[in-house]
Amino acid sequence: MDQTLTVKELLEAGVHFGHLSKRWNPKMAPYIYGKKNGVYIINVEKTLERLKIACEAVRKVAEKGEDVLFIGRKQQAKPIIEEEANRCKALYVNERWVGGLLTNFSVISSRIARYLELEKMFQEKDFKNLGNKEIRKLEREFIKLEKVYKGLREMERLPGIIYIVDVQMERTPISEARRVGIPIVALVDTDGDPTLVDYPIPGNDDAMRSIKLITSKIADAIIEGRKIFEQDLREEI
Repeated sequence: MDQTLTVKELLEAGVHFGHLSKRWNPKMAPYIYGKKNGVYIINVEKTLERLKIACEAVRKVAEKGEDVLFIGRKQQAKPIIEEEANRCKALYVNERWVGGLLTNFSVISSRIARYLELEKMFQEKDFKNLGNKEIRKLEREFIKLEKVYKGLREMERLPGIIYIVDVQMERTPISEARRVGIPIVALVDTDGDPTLVDYPIPGNDDAMRSIKLITSKIADAIIEGRKIFEQDLREEI
């Protein structure tokens, strides 16, 4: 993790703002600094501590050449998840979660293959003897698949670790990851259950600046790990 990240930066990004005190999960108590105007304040010293641990876990996975999957489907997280995943060449889901993505990947991989097949067809305008009606039907299928599988186009195996924004919203992918033994890193707000994931990062999961800051640090860790992996590969050649 970038060691220059400071408490001040976390505070400026609003990472410390939790939910209203009536909407809290008691399991987040160790990460709460106090309460102000009915809102819980997250202890950002704990955030820094947990972020460092999470980034190290992610870096080690990337260092082994394994994939990382970003998941964030709430409106304010969608563009950040896509941007940061693309920056560090991670997989991502920021629209609909397809049931079985982690627990029944053999079936899901066939849908990804179909998406890539249609993408190539439209890029090359290779419609052979198809009529306009058939082309429009394929176009509708392609648009539907692209919305779901765009961020998974390079997915050829299960990821080595996943990163999630909002554990409350992403219960299904968390459940699937736990079933197949994939470690989970997550940005967890005061209403979430940190015990559901392996590497909880206490912080505001609603504010875009907070999501951006934490997600960018996870992406930086992946980039760092990938550089080591690629260097090791070159040395082996």
